[in-house]
Amino acid sequence: MSKISIVKPGLMTTIQDQGRIGYQHFGMPVAGAMDVYSLQLANLLVGNHRFEAALEITLMGPEISFHDTRAVAITGGEISATINDRPVSMYETLYLQKGDTLKLGNISVGCRSYLAISEGFHLEKVMGSYATYTRGNIGGFYGRKLMAGDEIPLNQKQYEGHVGTRRIPKSLTPDLHKSCIRVIMGPEDQAFTEEGKAVFQKSQYRISNQSDRMGYRLEGPKIQHVSTADIISGGINLGAIQVPGEGVPIIMMADRQTTGGYTKIANVISIDIPLVAQKKPGDIIKFTAIKVEEAQLLFREREETIRTLEKQFQLISSKIHSVREYCIKVRGRSYHVRVEELKDERGNEKP
Repeated sequence: MSKISIVKPGLMTTIQDQGRIGYQHFGMPVAGAMDVYSLQLANLLVGNHRFEAALEITLMGPEISFHDTRAVAITGGEISATINDRPVSMYETLYLQKGDTLKLGNISVGCRSYLAISEGFHLEKVMGSYATYTRGNIGGFYGRKLMAGDEIPLNQKQYEGHVGTRRIPKSLTPDLHKSCIRVIMGPEDQAFTEEGKAVFQKSQYRISNQSDRMGYRLEGPKIQHVSTADIISGGINLGAIQVPGEGVPIIMMADRQTTGGYTKIANVISIDIPLVAQKKPGDIIKFTAIKVEEAQLLFREREETIRTLEKQFQLISSKIHSVREYCIKVRGRSYHVRVEELKDERGNEKP
């Protein structure tokens, strides 16, 4: 069985996929990747299904030893990376051989990076997902963050094709500096005064130290209720913005509880949730309200962009006839060279 070995675990490295969909009515949080957009990009770069499980890395990266040839990709928060102490880039396909070591440093911009590995992890799903939910010790690798000495089994290669070298266009990489978060007002916005709603949309808020995968507690101007902050407990969406009695908003994130009894003034739109996920304590955000129809259009456009990119990558891979790999030594340093031979338009190997 192939595997990776965790030499150093980083600060908070867990296995995450799209999350545990369809179990909230049983009281089970969804969990999953905080930045699902970066998760998808990483998986597309290595030829996986776009929601395959990957490593979610928070603030400080791990050091990992590989035991066979694998394609990997790094996306999300800006993080330094080396293979055998040689710097490598994010947002492109990288190849590691048996005995190679991948080191990931500290995240300089953003909060979370994603490391996808070709074929994915050979683990048991819990309620249809590999997602790690640490509060319940569920999913991932023994339901916890990774530790030094862990050996994570990987799936064997399932097809004979070649992934090739793929790159994400700069235009599709997330803007980690963006601070304006788009929201849809409601469902309990009528529980707030007009002044309170104006404060919410005009003010800047700071991500507090009391923020984690469950929710982001904000610091800033207080939002006034008409009367009480309490309501009959109901379901909580990803990105719901609760406002407790003290008047300071909380953005509910991937590990959120399934129900809550505080008024919700707004909900972060789907495509901006990854932007929130990349904010760390001390970062500033502000909110702007848009209509439901605009949010739906933006979501469809994002989905179409990802599907188009996936088709382009598949087309590139279909043109690869064979791959040759060489180890070249220059001035005492060893370099791994990968040569991809392509087919011409008639399907013949190019000379």
